[in-house]
Amino acid sequence: MSYLPYLAVAVVAAGIVLSALRILREYERGVVFTLGRFSSVKGPGLILLVPFVQQLVRVDLRTVVLDVPSQDVISRDNVSVQVNAVLYFRVVDPDKAIIQVENYMEATSQLAQTTLRSVLGKHDLDEMLAERDRLNTDLQEILDAQTDAWGIKVANVEIKHVDIDESMVRAIARQAEAERNRRARIINAEGEQQAAQRLVEAATELASRPEAMQLRLLSTLYDIAGDKSSTIVFPVPIDLLRGMAASVAGPAAAPAPRPPAPEPGEPG
Repeated sequence: MSYLPYLAVAVVAAGIVLSALRILREYERGVVFTLGRFSSVKGPGLILLVPFVQQLVRVDLRTVVLDVPSQDVISRDNVSVQVNAVLYFRVVDPDKAIIQVENYMEATSQLAQTTLRSVLGKHDLDEMLAERDRLNTDLQEILDAQTDAWGIKVANVEIKHVDIDESMVRAIARQAEAERNRRARIINAEGEQQAAQRLVEAATELASRPEAMQLRLLSTLYDIAGDKSSTIVFPVPIDLLRGMAASVAGPAAAPAPRPPAPEPGEPG
């Protein structure tokens, strides 16, 4: 008696059983289609399918790191730059990622490129260089809103490089130098203004007490005639100088005496 027919049947049955079994890892989900119609999402673990009736499509739920190629962007102030970025996203609804879009990886990549050009084109070059955090947030919110229908969650967007032409780099350096000079002049002027205000306050305070003015004068003379100086300073009171000036100017400024008038009847 030949066992070949039974062996063939056993092999076919084993093949059918094996084709009906699927093992999904912890980070995988299976989108099951029954006769071409979506039925359920299964996994992880051991999945049993009806052979020739049900098909399973695997979907990876791990975060995907997508490099956005360099894009030629013209900023709002008409500066041509090249910008590239990195995109972090993951699938949160496997059924939408398979049914709503043909290739969610390619679709997300193309959407990230066009969004990067359109968003950065609305900002000046200074904003691209100094406000990357805000631009990253704007890009993330826009992409997340547009990919929500695909069952994709955009976790983060980071602008990596902003490449500028060499001539523009030199122009920016000159602008930065001019800005630093402007700030230095403003700070110097503010310092002069504050010093003048303090001097006025000090003069007002010293003028109210003459002895304080004398003490301040002696302190200044002590600073001038230090230990290592051969200069000898003799303070002269201002009041004494004023008295001497008045005595010198008094006789010179006094008018000459006029001769007495002649008596009536006397010859002139």
